[in-house]
Parts: sequence; structure tokens; C-alpha cells
Amino acid sequence: MGRVPNLNRADAVAAVRSPLAFIAARWTPRPRTVQRAAFAALVMAVVIVVTGGAVRLTGSGLGCPTWPTCTDDSLTTTRAMGVHGAIEFGNRMLTYVLCAAVGWAIVAARAQKPRRRELTRLSWAQFWIVMGNAVLGGIVVLVGLNPYTVACHFLLSTALITVAAVTWQRTHEGDAAPRPLVGAAVRQLVWFLVAASALLIMVGTVVTGAGPHAGDTREVPRIQIDWATVAKLHAVLAWIVVTLTFALWFVLKAVDAPRGPLSRTRTLFGLLLAQGVIGYVQYFTHLPEALVALHMLGACLIWIGVVRVLLSLRERPETAPDGLPALSGEAAELTKA
Repeated sequence: MGRVPNLNRADAVAAVRSPLAFIAARWTPRPRTVQRAAFAALVMAVVIVVTGGAVRLTGSGLGCPTWPTCTDDSLTTTRAMGVHGAIEFGNRMLTYVLCAAVGWAIVAARAQKPRRRELTRLSWAQFWIVMGNAVLGGIVVLVGLNPYTVACHFLLSTALITVAAVTWQRTHEGDAAPRPLVGAAVRQLVWFLVAASALLIMVGTVVTGAGPHAGDTREVPRIQIDWATVAKLHAVLAWIVVTLTFALWFVLKAVDAPRGPLSRTRTLFGLLLAQGVIGYVQYFTHLPEALVALHMLGACLIWIGVVRVLLSLRERPETAPDGLPALSGEAAELTKA
């Protein structure tokens, strides 16, 4: 084992005053390390959503009946609280794993050379969203799993996934000004797709709030709306998203768009079809917990797919030594052609 170097007093003071700057001055991560850190944060953002869904689907939402402690007398779950307490407390502990992943992304982004301030800001944005959602999760418990607070909790998690996906994309790009790869009409169609997908997710939270999986074994308030009606609206919106995605793929083929947007649109279309099958099966089989959990995972992956399609419509190349944007990616391929 190597010898740990001793820090002099000045170094110790610098480390305390600005630990990120102290680390950045002594460590330069490889680009792949920064990419992996951003991807780890994205994966954990999805994991925390799926495990949060597992808490609700197992009726463990109030397994720890208070917050920030688990009970009035204990910080952690107790044996008397049984499996529901263990599940709820375990999900709370995963928040620390998520924080560690986001923290790694922050440190890696800050230490990258040359310094990329936008990447650092995106990483910090994830941290503050996690903190805000942790507090909101506590409020969800304190108000007895009110369905509107549960919906906001999920939507804020979706915001975290959005920022994490953008951060991961930016680790693969340079800092030059973005250059569009497709025309304005195609970009407008994609924004319609983004808006429809966002609406689909929001209506999905209403389906959850009105549906049978309340989140706990005791009686929990539900959104006072006919569940079957809102589920049908959710299905209509899903078909609109599928149609827009297919139309986008057709238009991209027609205009001979670069490979990136085409590939990501095709992947999104496949995810939507799989999600549709799961959705209809769970509806006609009365919402079995395993399929609902799989449907939640699919929702996260589809939203990531939509964000990636949007981001694929432009490229941000590296900056060349002369200060001009360097050709990279699709633009370089087109130039060679």
C-alpha cells in the first residue's frame, strides 16, 4: 500500500475552505471517468424511482410513519415494524447511494480540464433536486401519502432524470455553440413529441393517484376521479406519443437525417411499443404489482429516450486550437461524404 502524503497547513486550510477546488487542483479525470460518473447518477435516478414504486406497491409507504426519523423513538426501523418498515427504510437509505452517485458526478465534472462550468452546474442541479425531493418525500409521509404530494414527488424525480440525462449527454460533447442537424420543422415536431410525452407522464400520476395501489395497507386518500376513465385518457395520450414518434421517424428518413436522430427515434419507438403491451396487459389483468413496477421502469426509460431524441437534433463539437468549432460526429461524416 502506497504512502499517504502529508498535507501541510496551507493545504489543509485550502481543503477545508474549498474541497472541490482542492481536489480539482490535484486530479484530472479522464473523459471516460466523467462520462461514467454522469451515467451512474442517471442510473441511480431511475433506480430510486423504481424502488420508490416498490414501496408503494408493497403497501409500505407508511412503513416508517414519520420523518426524518423512522418512528418517534427510533432513527431506524425496528423489528416490531416488520417487513414494511424495512422496505420503506431501505428506500430511504438508497437516497444516500443516489447522493454518492451525484456527488461523484459533481467532483468529476469540477475536476475536468479544461474546466466546464455548465457541466458542473448541471451536476449541482441534480444535488439540489435530490435534496428537494428528499424533503418532499418526508412531507408525503407526514401527510399520510396524500396522492397529490405523491404525484409531485414522482414529477420531481422525473425532473432529476431529465437533468441527469442532459448531463450525461453533455459529457460526450464539447462546449462549442450547438449546431442543428435537422431543419426547423423537424425540431418543432420533436417539441410536440416532448410536450405530449410530458403530458402522458402527468396523466399517469393521476392514474396512480386514483388507482387501487394506494401505497399502504391502511386506508389512504385517493384522487376522487373515475380510475377507468383517466386510464383510457392515458392510453389515448400514449397512442398520440407513438404516432408522433412514428411520424418523426418517417420524416427523418424522408429528409435523409443523420444517423444519431434516426437511431434514437427507432429506439424510442421500440420502447413505446413494449410499454404499450405492458400497459394493456396490466390493465386487463387488474394491475398486478410486478407489471406496474415494470411499467414505471418503462416510463423512466421512455422519458430518457425522448430527451435523448431532442438532444440528438444538434451537436456541440469540441473547440479547435484556433478557437473555432472543430468538426465532429455527424457533421464530420457529412463533410467527408
